[in-house]
Amino acid sequence: MIKSIYTAFGILLLVSCNSKPEEEKRTETEEQTNPVTIYLIGDSTMADYSGNYDPDKDYMETRYPVMGWGQVFQQFFVSDSLDQISRLVKSDSIIVADKARGGRSTRTFFQEGRWRDVYENLKEDDIVIMQFGHNDASERHIERYVNIEGYKEFLHLFVNQTRDKNANPIILTPVARNYPWKDGHLQNVHGEYDQAPKDIAQEMGVPLIDLNKMSMDYFSTKGKDFVSEHYFMNLPAGKYEAYPDGQEDNTHFQPDGAKAVAQLVFDGLKSIDTQKNNAD
Repeated sequence: MIKSIYTAFGILLLVSCNSKPEEEKRTETEEQTNPVTIYLIGDSTMADYSGNYDPDKDYMETRYPVMGWGQVFQQFFVSDSLDQISRLVKSDSIIVADKARGGRSTRTFFQEGRWRDVYENLKEDDIVIMQFGHNDASERHIERYVNIEGYKEFLHLFVNQTRDKNANPIILTPVARNYPWKDGHLQNVHGEYDQAPKDIAQEMGVPLIDLNKMSMDYFSTKGKDFVSEHYFMNLPAGKYEAYPDGQEDNTHFQPDGAKAVAQLVFDGLKSIDTQKNNAD
């Protein structure tokens, strides 16, 4: 079923692409003026809840302080920091396009046309950062659940079609949840959905950021009490307009948590850049 969807969609996209004249390669001057777009595709932990995420609703009134790490990712790409990823990003300007959406698995992100919207706008040297797994693994939500085989197949699709546009895929393992803890260290809750992205990255030669491990290790240095109160959406009653009764949520982030995870992802990009330098 998945492979037939992939084949049909691939043929459609190839026909669409072949009907357009080939773009000329950018000159060195154009590279200095044309921004590279970093597309973020994934779930609620990556999403940007501001702007038009909820049309005609005020983010501060209806959702704040929930914040995906992609919501604050743009601020990491100032002129000084771009020097740290100069081999990875072939431009002096970056635009972060956060296309992540709450509740989406690899399958539903594809089926709803969200991937097609990204694909049709991809250009050479753009970057696609993909982080799924939270919803793929949710067996009790059959509308979003994807088994391991399907999860890998959709990651495979996203990688191949990113490369079709001469853009650059980067795979992330799913960011940690705030449980379970053992002996003062946060443990892996994602099971096989942590290993699958690693398998695809190795098989296809795709850069990997092991965000699950990075976030587990970093959160553990801060301690369970600290991250529960300051990073995750565990809120007291009466503090925020959107959550008058408070909230207990150990999956989604408050602003400080979103910024901490965004920093980890940027650190991962720096590591990829270093690896590219060593390879050269």
